[in-house]
Amino acid sequence: MIKKILFFFIIILNLGQAQRLSNEAKVSIITCGTAPVSYAMYGHTGIRIQDLTQQIDVVYNYGAFDFTTPHFTLKFIKGNLQYFVTRENYFDFEYNYQIDNRSIYEQELVLTTNQKQQLFDELNQSLTSEERFYTYKFIDQNCTTMVVDKINKIIGSEQLKTSQTTLNYREILYPYMSDFYQKLGIQLIFGTKVDASATRLFLPFELKKVLENNRKLSLPTRIIFEAKPSPSSFSFFNSIYSLLVLILVVIVLNKQWIQISYFTLAGLLGVFFCVVGLFSLHEEVLWNYNILLFNPLLLLYAWYLKQKKEEKIHFIGKIYLFFLLLYCILLVPKIQFEIIWPILVLHAWWTITPFVKTKN
Repeated sequence: MIKKILFFFIIILNLGQAQRLSNEAKVSIITCGTAPVSYAMYGHTGIRIQDLTQQIDVVYNYGAFDFTTPHFTLKFIKGNLQYFVTRENYFDFEYNYQIDNRSIYEQELVLTTNQKQQLFDELNQSLTSEERFYTYKFIDQNCTTMVVDKINKIIGSEQLKTSQTTLNYREILYPYMSDFYQKLGIQLIFGTKVDASATRLFLPFELKKVLENNRKLSLPTRIIFEAKPSPSSFSFFNSIYSLLVLILVVIVLNKQWIQISYFTLAGLLGVFFCVVGLFSLHEEVLWNYNILLFNPLLLLYAWYLKQKKEEKIHFIGKIYLFFLLLYCILLVPKIQFEIIWPILVLHAWWTITPFVKTKN
């Protein structure tokens, strides 16, 4: 019975692949708004194929994933989690995003009938071939880049590409992160790749902007659904002020056990950065200079603090201060300096203090 169901399912899909679009068919880029959850903070891109004559109105989505995948978290961290393309009824798609209070924008593409058919065939082919599954890459292979690549393949010479030539990837991503501690964590785990000049069109709203400036390829943007503004309230506990207060408190308390515990955790975080850099396939986390701040050397420093071995503390402290100086030179010109500087100050203060005490 199961084999028969699968057989008829494959036939239906193949019929969809062979279906011809009429001259009235429309192809649109759908851009969906952001959400606080990590996988939706940058929005979403889909391709809508609408042909009322043929009773077709579907959206193709790249970037779907399955939370029930065995070892989901490990695979995501390593960078070999398989994402896949889906096709769903447009009205179901629209309903789901409205329920989540996420805006929906549509930009109809100016394509020939042949180009529309070619795109339709290729999208359907993706559903039943090896192309359906792909390895997710944060910058190079996501729901937006997959759509851009499909469109560029169809349109030929007039390629879609980023217009943000003066910004790097980190600077483009930075405004999307509204949660302070989430932003801090992401900035710490990112490596040097995101500091490179942006040459890839990889975010939904960046694609939307490019299309708005390309009247040869896209008609004016149509607002399908505008999300209701959520009440914006300042949260002290989710801001840099809470971090500053916490740092000030631990400095004033001046308890050695707090320093030992903190430096142990900071050193372990440095070990994590090193391991992830060797283990992960995500290029965005490679060559992470934040290891200069959260340095595995701090584990040794914490151990000597506990043992109260002054000579060793000074020796490791001098080495670590050198790393902090290098880190400061690297960090100051970068956009994330404004949120990381308090941690840098704390590390410098606690490392310099033993030298001051010795002189006194």
